[in-house]
Amino acid sequence: MSEPKMNFDEALSQLEQVVRQLEAGNLPLERSIELYKQGMSLSNECHQKLQKIEAEVAKLVDSSGNVTDFEIPGE
Repeated sequence: MSEPKMNFDEALSQLEQVVRQLEAGNLPLERSIELYKQGMSLSNECHQKLQKIEAEVAKLVDSSGNVTDFEIPGE
């Protein structure tokens, strides 16, 4: 079974933890490479989530800057 997808804040928080560990510089090379790969994956995930959000926002705002009508789920 695959792991559930993280939301943006969770992915960003994990990425920040990875960066802190790498910046500490006291890891064996193999662990550093593993963390680097994990960080790249988290970075890509955050980037994709931001692109999706930007596209959603662009749909809500027309070219003149006016907000279009939209429904908020659950209301």
